[in-house]
Amino acid sequence: MKTAVQLLETLADGGVDVCFANPGTSEMHLVAALDQVPRIRPVLGLFEGVVTGAADGYGRMTGKPALTLLHLGPGLTNGAANLHNAFRARTPIINLIGDHATYHRKNDAPLQSDIEALARPVSRWLATAETPVQAVELAAWALTTATRQGPGSLIIPADVAWSDEEVPTPVPDPSGPAPSTWNSRIDDVAARLRTPGCAVVIGGRFLSAEACAAAARIGAAPGAPVMTETFPARVERGRGRAALPRIPYMIEMSAGLLGAVETVVLVGAPAPVAFFALPGRPTHPTGADADFLTLVEPGEDPTAALLALADAVAGPAAEAVTGSPADAPVLAGADHEKALDADLLARVVAATLPDQAIVCDESISLGFYAYDYAAGAAPHDWLALTGGAIGQGLPLATGAAIACPERRVVALQADGSALYTLQALWTQAREGLNVTNIILNNGAYAILDLELARAGATPGGPAARALFDLTRPAIDFTALAAGFGVPATRVHTAGELAAALDRAHATPGPSLIEAMFR
Repeated sequence: MKTAVQLLETLADGGVDVCFANPGTSEMHLVAALDQVPRIRPVLGLFEGVVTGAADGYGRMTGKPALTLLHLGPGLTNGAANLHNAFRARTPIINLIGDHATYHRKNDAPLQSDIEALARPVSRWLATAETPVQAVELAAWALTTATRQGPGSLIIPADVAWSDEEVPTPVPDPSGPAPSTWNSRIDDVAARLRTPGCAVVIGGRFLSAEACAAAARIGAAPGAPVMTETFPARVERGRGRAALPRIPYMIEMSAGLLGAVETVVLVGAPAPVAFFALPGRPTHPTGADADFLTLVEPGEDPTAALLALADAVAGPAAEAVTGSPADAPVLAGADHEKALDADLLARVVAATLPDQAIVCDESISLGFYAYDYAAGAAPHDWLALTGGAIGQGLPLATGAAIACPERRVVALQADGSALYTLQALWTQAREGLNVTNIILNNGAYAILDLELARAGATPGGPAARALFDLTRPAIDFTALAAGFGVPATRVHTAGELAAALDRAHATPGPSLIEAMFR
C-alpha cells in the first residue's frame, strides 16, 4: 500500500492535517495508511453528511484544504448536501472517494456507480487516478486546485491504493495564488460609484473585519448602500467592527432594497437572485435594466480590492461606521420570565456570546433576528448556510471546533434540519469539542408553513399541515443528545436560556440546549 501512504504524505506535506472519514471496504488501504502518516488526524463521522459538513467548517475557519474519505458513489451521495453548501462557499476541500478495483468495474458489482457523474455537481474540480503515478501526482494537483477553486473530488480505485509501486515524488506547484485583475477595473468602478443609483454587494470565502470596515467606508462616502450576500460563508463581526446588512432572504424584501438600483458593484459575490421562483414575484431583486460591474470574481479574497476602492471613493482617512458597545443587547429583568420567541432568542444569544466565538447558523425561521442583534455582541465569526441545503449546522460547528479548539463554537440549529445530521453530536463528544448546540424546537418545519403562503398555494388543510408537523410524536432532543454522549438541558424562558448558555460556554466540551418555542 505504498501508493496510499505516499498519497497521504503528499497531502500532509501540502498542509492537510485532518481527515474527516466514513470509509468502507474500498478505502481500507487508505485507512491503514493513516497510521503511517500521523501528521493527518483521523476524525470519524457516523454519517457522510457529518463528514462533509465538518470539512466545510474546518476549511472555512482555516483557509486550507480539509480532507474527506468517502465510500464509493453511495457514500459520496450521502454527503452531497453539505458538499453543495461547501461548493457555494468555495471551501477548500479534497474529497478522497474510493472506487472498486479497476479490473472489477466491468463486473457491475452491487455498489458500482458512475462516481464522476455523482461528484460533478458538487465538485469544482474532479479527477480519477487510474495508476499509482496518477494518484500521487493528482494529490499534489488537488492541493493547489482546492486552495484556488474550492471543493473537489479525487477518485481512487482500490487496486491503485493498495499498490506497492514506487512512484516519483511530485514537484510542488510554485505558481502560488492565481493573480487578481481587479486593479484594472478599480478606477471605472470608483467613477461609477460617484453617480447616483449604485449599490455594492460583497462576498467571498472570508469577509474579514478589515474588509467589512473598508466596505462600510465605501458606503458612507457616496451614499451607495453596501450589503453582503444573503448567506456569507464567513464574516468577522461584533462590537467595534462594521455592521453590514445582508441581502434579505425573501425576494419581497430584497426587491424593496434593490429594485430601484441602477448599478450593482459585485465584490467577491455573484449577482443577487431569488432563492425560488414564486407566482407573481420577481426572480431578481434588481430591475431588468440594472447594470452589474464585477470588481472581484466570486470566491476571490475581496479585501485588497475593497481597501483600494475605499481609498478611491472616500479617502484613506475616512472612518468606518461600526458597531459600538452601546449596541450590545441587554436582557431586562422582566424579560427573564418571558416565554421564548424569536426576538428574545436573538437578544439572549447576543448578550451571552463569548469573545471570539464562532457562530454556525442554521436557525431558519426562528433565527431571523439573531444576525442583526449579534452586531452588538462580542467580536465573533458568523458562518451561514451558504447553499441552502439543510443539515449543515451541527457538522459545520464540529469542523469549526476542530479548526479552532481554543474558541467556543455556537451552533444555532433549527429542530427539523437538526435531524438530518444529529450524529454530529457523537463526533463532538468523542473529540471533546467546545461546542454549544442550541436546538430551536418549535415542533415544526415552520419555514415551509411560510413558504406555502408565499407560493400562493391553497391554504393548507390537514394533509398539507401534517407534512410540516414534528409533534406526533414530539422529539426529545435532550434524550437524543444524552444517547450520543452530550450533556443536555431543556429551557422555556429567556432567563433559563441565558443561564444555560452561560454554563455551557464556561464548561469545556460539547453541550446541547433544547430551547422550547411551544
